[in-house]
Amino acid sequence: MYKLMIVEDDLGIAEEIRKKAQMWSIEAFVAQNFQNIMEEFNTEKPHLVLLDISLPFYSGYHWCNEIRKISKVPIIFISSAADNMNIVMAMNAGADDFIPKPFDLNVLIAKVQALLRRSYDFAVGAPAIQHRGAFLNTEDQSLSYDSQKLELSKNEYRILLCLMENKGKVVSREKLMERLWATELFVDENTLTVNINRLRKKLTAMGLNDFITTKFGVGYIVE
Repeated sequence: MYKLMIVEDDLGIAEEIRKKAQMWSIEAFVAQNFQNIMEEFNTEKPHLVLLDISLPFYSGYHWCNEIRKISKVPIIFISSAADNMNIVMAMNAGADDFIPKPFDLNVLIAKVQALLRRSYDFAVGAPAIQHRGAFLNTEDQSLSYDSQKLELSKNEYRILLCLMENKGKVVSREKLMERLWATELFVDENTLTVNINRLRKKLTAMGLNDFITTKFGVGYIVE
Protein backbone atom coordinates (compact mmCIF):
# COMPACT_ATOMS: atom_id res chain seq x y z
CA MET A 1 0.00 0.00 0.00
CA TYR A 2 1.32 3.45 -0.92
CA LYS A 3 1.63 6.10 1.79
CA LEU A 4 0.59 9.74 1.24
CA MET A 5 1.81 12.64 3.39
CA ILE A 6 -0.54 15.67 3.48
CA VAL A 7 1.14 18.93 4.47
CA GLU A 8 -1.87 21.24 4.71
CA ASP A 9 -2.74 23.53 7.64
CA ASP A 10 -6.44 23.74 6.74
CA LEU A 11 -7.46 20.67 8.72
CA GLY A 12 -10.83 20.45 6.99
CA ILE A 13 -9.23 20.15 3.56
CA ALA A 14 -6.50 17.85 4.88
CA GLU A 15 -9.01 15.47 6.47
CA GLU A 16 -11.15 15.32 3.32
CA ILE A 17 -8.07 14.41 1.27
CA ARG A 18 -7.05 11.76 3.82
CA LYS A 19 -10.48 10.13 3.79
CA LYS A 20 -10.70 10.16 -0.01
CA ALA A 21 -7.20 8.67 -0.37
CA GLN A 22 -8.03 5.85 2.02
CA MET A 23 -11.18 5.07 0.04
CA TRP A 24 -8.81 4.31 -2.85
CA SER A 25 -6.54 2.12 -0.69
CA ILE A 26 -3.86 4.78 -0.25
CA GLU A 27 -2.61 5.08 3.33
CA ALA A 28 -2.64 8.77 4.22
CA PHE A 29 -1.61 10.89 7.19
CA VAL A 30 -1.77 14.62 7.93
CA ALA A 31 1.39 16.40 9.07
CA GLN A 32 1.12 17.75 12.62
CA ASN A 33 4.37 19.56 13.36
CA PHE A 34 4.73 22.48 10.96
CA GLN A 35 7.94 23.56 12.66
CA ASN A 36 9.64 20.31 11.68
CA ILE A 37 8.02 18.64 8.69
CA MET A 38 11.22 16.70 7.99
CA GLU A 39 10.97 14.80 11.25
CA GLU A 40 7.61 13.34 10.23
CA PHE A 41 8.82 12.80 6.66
CA ASN A 42 11.83 10.78 7.84
CA THR A 43 9.76 8.79 10.33
CA GLU A 44 6.83 7.93 8.06
CA LYS A 45 8.72 7.58 4.74
CA PRO A 46 5.78 8.53 2.46
CA HIS A 47 5.67 7.54 -1.22
CA LEU A 48 4.20 10.94 -2.21
CA VAL A 49 3.82 14.36 -0.56
CA LEU A 50 0.96 16.84 -1.03
CA LEU A 51 2.27 20.27 -0.05
CA ASP A 52 0.55 23.62 0.40
CA ILE A 53 2.53 26.82 -0.19
CA SER A 54 1.25 28.93 2.71
CA LEU A 55 2.06 27.11 5.94
CA PRO A 56 2.85 28.15 9.53
CA PHE A 57 6.53 28.91 10.28
CA TYR A 58 7.98 27.97 6.85
CA SER A 59 6.54 27.94 3.34
CA GLY A 60 5.93 24.88 1.23
CA TYR A 61 8.87 25.94 -0.95
CA HIS A 62 11.17 25.61 2.05
CA TRP A 63 9.99 22.10 2.82
CA CYS A 64 10.12 21.08 -0.84
CA ASN A 65 13.77 22.16 -0.97
CA GLU A 66 14.51 20.29 2.27
CA ILE A 67 12.89 17.08 0.98
CA ARG A 68 14.77 17.33 -2.30
CA LYS A 69 18.08 17.40 -0.41
CA ILE A 70 17.52 13.79 0.70
CA SER A 71 14.78 12.26 -1.47
CA LYS A 72 13.30 12.04 -4.96
CA VAL A 73 9.85 11.23 -3.59
CA PRO A 74 7.07 12.71 -5.81
CA ILE A 75 5.74 16.08 -4.60
CA ILE A 76 2.50 17.77 -5.65
CA PHE A 77 1.78 21.36 -4.59
CA ILE A 78 -1.84 22.20 -3.76
CA SER A 79 -2.50 25.92 -3.41
CA SER A 80 -4.93 28.74 -4.13
CA ALA A 81 -1.90 30.86 -5.11
CA ALA A 82 -1.98 29.37 -8.60
CA ASP A 83 -0.51 32.26 -10.58
CA ASN A 84 2.23 31.52 -13.10
CA MET A 85 5.01 32.75 -10.80
CA ASN A 86 4.08 30.36 -7.99
CA ILE A 87 3.73 27.45 -10.38
CA VAL A 88 7.18 28.17 -11.83
CA MET A 89 8.67 28.53 -8.35
CA ALA A 90 7.13 25.21 -7.29
CA MET A 91 8.58 23.40 -10.29
CA ASN A 92 11.97 25.01 -9.76
CA ALA A 93 11.90 23.85 -6.14
CA GLY A 94 11.53 20.27 -7.34
CA ALA A 95 7.77 19.69 -7.46
CA ASP A 96 6.31 17.18 -9.91
CA ASP A 97 2.89 18.81 -10.29
CA PHE A 98 0.80 21.79 -9.15
CA ILE A 99 -2.95 21.53 -8.51
CA PRO A 100 -4.86 24.81 -7.92
CA LYS A 101 -7.42 25.15 -5.13
CA PRO A 102 -10.32 24.62 -5.11
CA PHE A 103 -9.98 21.19 -6.69
CA ASP A 104 -12.21 18.17 -7.20
CA LEU A 105 -11.12 15.40 -4.81
CA ASN A 106 -11.60 12.75 -7.48
CA VAL A 107 -9.31 14.61 -9.87
CA LEU A 108 -6.72 15.09 -7.12
CA ILE A 109 -6.66 11.38 -6.25
CA ALA A 110 -6.52 10.44 -9.94
CA LYS A 111 -3.42 12.62 -10.33
CA VAL A 112 -1.90 11.14 -7.18
CA GLN A 113 -2.48 7.61 -8.47
CA ALA A 114 -1.03 8.45 -11.89
CA LEU A 115 2.12 9.94 -10.36
CA LEU A 116 2.52 6.95 -8.04
CA ARG A 117 2.28 4.58 -11.01
CA ARG A 118 4.84 6.54 -13.01
CA SER A 119 7.20 6.75 -10.07
CA TYR A 120 7.06 3.20 -8.73
CA ASP A 121 5.80 0.84 -11.44
CA PHE A 122 9.01 1.21 -13.53
CA ALA A 123 7.53 0.31 -16.88
CA VAL A 124 4.12 -0.57 -18.25
CA GLY A 125 3.58 -4.27 -17.95
CA ALA A 126 6.92 -4.94 -16.25
CA PRO A 127 6.40 -7.62 -13.60
CA ALA A 128 7.49 -6.68 -10.08
CA ILE A 129 7.39 -8.43 -6.73
CA GLN A 130 6.49 -6.27 -3.72
CA HIS A 131 7.25 -6.75 -0.03
CA ARG A 132 7.36 -4.21 2.84
CA GLY A 133 7.16 -1.36 0.34
CA ALA A 134 10.14 -2.65 -1.67
CA PHE A 135 9.63 -3.54 -5.35
CA LEU A 136 11.85 -6.07 -7.10
CA ASN A 137 11.70 -5.34 -10.82
CA THR A 138 12.22 -8.54 -12.79
CA GLU A 139 12.80 -6.64 -16.03
CA ASP A 140 15.95 -4.70 -15.15
CA GLN A 141 16.91 -6.67 -12.00
CA SER A 142 16.75 -3.69 -9.63
CA LEU A 143 15.10 -2.99 -6.27
CA SER A 144 13.14 0.17 -5.51
CA TYR A 145 12.28 1.44 -2.04
CA ASP A 146 11.40 4.90 -0.67
CA SER A 147 12.24 6.61 -4.00
CA GLN A 148 15.63 4.87 -4.11
CA LYS A 149 16.70 2.44 -6.79
CA LEU A 150 19.32 -0.24 -6.13
CA GLU A 151 21.09 -1.97 -9.00
CA LEU A 152 21.68 -5.61 -8.09
CA SER A 153 24.35 -8.02 -9.24
CA LYS A 154 23.12 -11.21 -10.92
CA ASN A 155 23.73 -13.26 -7.78
CA GLU A 156 22.09 -10.65 -5.50
CA TYR A 157 19.08 -10.51 -7.81
CA ARG A 158 18.72 -14.31 -7.94
CA ILE A 159 18.92 -14.56 -4.13
CA LEU A 160 16.35 -11.81 -3.59
CA LEU A 161 14.05 -13.16 -6.29
CA CYS A 162 14.08 -16.64 -4.74
CA LEU A 163 13.41 -15.28 -1.24
CA MET A 164 10.65 -12.87 -2.32
CA GLU A 165 8.94 -15.52 -4.44
CA ASN A 166 8.81 -17.60 -1.26
CA LYS A 167 8.13 -14.79 1.22
CA GLY A 168 6.88 -16.12 4.52
CA LYS A 169 8.64 -19.43 3.92
CA VAL A 170 12.15 -20.52 4.90
CA VAL A 171 14.38 -21.09 1.86
CA SER A 172 17.22 -23.54 2.44
CA ARG A 173 20.82 -22.70 1.61
CA GLU A 174 20.79 -25.66 -0.77
CA LYS A 175 17.87 -24.20 -2.75
CA LEU A 176 19.59 -20.81 -2.96
CA MET A 177 22.80 -22.41 -4.18
CA GLU A 178 20.82 -24.30 -6.82
CA ARG A 179 19.40 -20.97 -7.98
CA LEU A 180 22.89 -19.45 -8.13
CA TRP A 181 24.18 -22.54 -9.95
CA ALA A 182 22.06 -21.38 -12.89
CA THR A 183 24.71 -18.71 -13.50
CA GLU A 184 27.05 -21.55 -14.57
CA LEU A 185 29.55 -20.41 -11.96
CA PHE A 186 30.73 -22.62 -9.15
CA VAL A 187 28.99 -21.58 -5.95
CA ASP A 188 30.03 -22.94 -2.57
CA GLU A 189 28.60 -22.16 0.87
CA ASN A 190 31.14 -19.42 1.54
CA THR A 191 30.24 -17.66 -1.73
CA LEU A 192 26.57 -17.75 -0.76
CA THR A 193 27.34 -16.27 2.67
CA VAL A 194 29.40 -13.46 1.12
CA ASN A 195 26.57 -12.61 -1.30
CA ILE A 196 23.93 -12.66 1.44
CA ASN A 197 26.01 -10.38 3.69
CA ARG A 198 26.72 -7.94 0.86
CA LEU A 199 23.04 -7.84 -0.07
CA ARG A 200 22.01 -7.23 3.55
CA LYS A 201 24.36 -4.25 3.81
CA LYS A 202 22.87 -2.71 0.67
CA LEU A 203 19.32 -3.28 1.92
CA THR A 204 20.13 -1.73 5.31
CA ALA A 205 21.66 1.31 3.59
CA MET A 206 18.28 1.80 1.82
CA GLY A 207 16.41 1.62 5.14
CA LEU A 208 15.32 -2.02 4.80
CA ASN A 209 16.63 -3.29 8.11
CA ASP A 210 16.30 -7.03 8.84
CA PHE A 211 14.70 -7.60 5.43
CA ILE A 212 16.36 -11.03 5.23
CA THR A 213 16.23 -13.12 8.41
CA THR A 214 18.52 -16.08 9.12
CA LYS A 215 16.96 -19.28 10.41
CA PHE A 216 20.06 -20.92 11.83
CA GLY A 217 20.69 -24.41 10.56
CA VAL A 218 17.83 -24.10 8.08
CA GLY A 219 18.18 -21.17 5.71
CA TYR A 220 16.79 -17.67 5.14
CA ILE A 221 13.37 -16.04 5.08
CA VAL A 222 11.77 -12.78 3.99
CA GLU A 223 8.78 -12.16 6.29
